[in-house]
Amino acid sequence: MPMNPDAVGSLSTETEISWTSKDSLLYALGVGAGATDPTGFELDFTTENTKGTVQKAFPTQVVVLGGRGHLDFGDFNPAHLLHGEQSITLHQTLPAAGSGVGQSRVAGMYDKGKAALVVLETNVADADATPLWTSTAGLFIGGEGGWGGDRGPSTSWVQPERAADIVTGYDTRTDQALLYRLNGDRNPLHSDPSFAALAGFDTPILHGLCTFGVTGRALLHTVCGGDPDGFGSMGGRFKSPVLPGERLDVHMWHEGEETLFQTCVGDRVVFDAGVFTRR
Repeated sequence: MPMNPDAVGSLSTETEISWTSKDSLLYALGVGAGATDPTGFELDFTTENTKGTVQKAFPTQVVVLGGRGHLDFGDFNPAHLLHGEQSITLHQTLPAAGSGVGQSRVAGMYDKGKAALVVLETNVADADATPLWTSTAGLFIGGEGGWGGDRGPSTSWVQPERAADIVTGYDTRTDQALLYRLNGDRNPLHSDPSFAALAGFDTPILHGLCTFGVTGRALLHTVCGGDPDGFGSMGGRFKSPVLPGERLDVHMWHEGEETLFQTCVGDRVVFDAGVFTRR
């Protein structure tokens, strides 16, 4: 059997990671910061030497900083792998430059019938073993279900039966994917027209984690007033590809201590079942 359910709970070796001020500046540009107002409200994310400001990092930057060690959970065709879910939890504010030690585990493996869902969790701590962040990715692997395993928990997320309390959006740039790929994901699906055509797209698509980052930007500025100290957790499901140049609108509903959200391109939901909490 290609997938190995016995891998659930297995741990990777520890991985040392580090990031610089330049890395944080590049990530900020990659998720669109400063594009429409280059000398305005996001200067503390896009510059390191502006008078009267201290450089900050976007909390969603943790998704590109690494820390996930190698985990063996089975054999499968990587062309059938889809990044279906993503969540992050910030245990403390991410500095603009720093270092840490990450370790990953196979947190779950579920049988979806025609596909397997593998949940990988990465925890990163500082040199004193104080937790920095947790990142969880859900990987859908087509053709690898059907072994009779647990289907996994069903989502309890329900869109409120009212108009969104807040809608905040940003236009992405037509070259957004070319910028974002400089953070480390050089998959040609996001840059090579011929490769994108093989995957059934007329043009290269935007990285899903770029959509995640632009969404996080909107939540940070809207719910936390632009202060990363208030950013607690964020997660949801990727629903539909985004093309560079499309506008992303984040629809938010305040429900008690949580903010539920969806990210849309027009009427098309591209990131669904979103939940955000303050720290």
